[in-house]
This record gives sequence, structure tokens and C-alpha cells, in this order.
Amino acid sequence: MGKLICLMGKSSSGKDTIYKRLMADPGLALRPIVPYTTRPIRAGEQEGTEYFFTDEAEYRRLRAEGRIIEERSYSTVHGLWRYFTVADRGIDLAGENYCLIGTLEAYNSLRDYYGPDKVLPVLIELDDGERLSRALQRERAQQHPRYEEMCRRFLADSQDFSEERIKEAGITTRFYNDELESCLEEIHTYIKQAGSSAG
Repeated sequence: MGKLICLMGKSSSGKDTIYKRLMADPGLALRPIVPYTTRPIRAGEQEGTEYFFTDEAEYRRLRAEGRIIEERSYSTVHGLWRYFTVADRGIDLAGENYCLIGTLEAYNSLRDYYGPDKVLPVLIELDDGERLSRALQRERAQQHPRYEEMCRRFLADSQDFSEERIKEAGITTRFYNDELESCLEEIHTYIKQAGSSAG
């Protein structure tokens, strides 16, 4: 039986890097589920890799068709930004493993949609000071830095990933990303063991 790995963590905890490495791991053979967003594309991102970049009209069309599995909306200093996952007929959890980057809300919705035995949470953690340093470095690299939005998101993370919400989601295993290779090794083992136990 296949698994859907939901990779989560606060901003700048290293989710994108870990996601790319997991997707390239031949021992896991993961297939991507690319979420959608209405926020602007960032420098270094590619359409269809991190996200499908879309607009409000497309979001409303997909929602009207009942194809949105889970969604989150953020009132940013630049307007309303949406993030959502679309039901894809090509997703075959009977025989394939998939991976996506999401939030606690996304994990809860995916678990409710596909079933708790099919969705595996992978929560990435990192020291707040290191996260803030990484976030600032990433924002400085943008053609039009959005420092206000960076600060809003950093502060919102405390609420979005509060201990209470993590506990409510039933997540008991966490992965600390202070050393990338060790963190990846732990995640790889965790995913393989989950697949074996589901076997």
C-alpha cells in the first residue's frame, strides 16, 4: 500500500531542500504532488516544481468543481494569498508513494480525505534564530524583497505550529534539521519503516 508523505515545518526550516533530496532518493521512489498558490513566484522557483502558480479566478473554478482537497488563505501585506491541493485522478495510493509540502491544516485535511493509514506526517524543526537568519538571507536574494511579509510569516508560524496544534494532529515524531544529512537519514528510515509496517 502506498503512502502520502506530508512534509511540514515552519518557514525557512529547510523543507524545500529536504523535499528535493527525498524526491531524488531512489530508495524511496516518491512521486510529487505539487500544490497550487496564488502568491507571486519567487526567484529560483519554477512553475510546476515548488507550486503551480495561479490566480484567484482559477482557484474559484477549481473550488466550484469540487477538486480542492485542502486549502489555506493568508492575508498578507501584499493581499490575499491562497495555498491549496487539488485532487488529481492520477494519484494512486494503492501502489505508489507520494510527497508534498504542506501545513498542519493541510495534513489534517489530507488525512481526513485519504485516511490516516495513507498519510504520513514528517515534521521538520529548527532553532528560531537559525530560521530567521535563513529567511532574511533568502529574502535579500529576491529582486523585490518582501521583508514585512517575511516577518508576518515568521510570527504566524508560532501559532500555526503551536504545541497544542501539533498534539491535536496526533504528531509524535519530529525531525530536527540542524545537520541536513543526519536529518535526511532519519526521515528515510522513518518512511521505509512506515511502508514496511503498512505492507
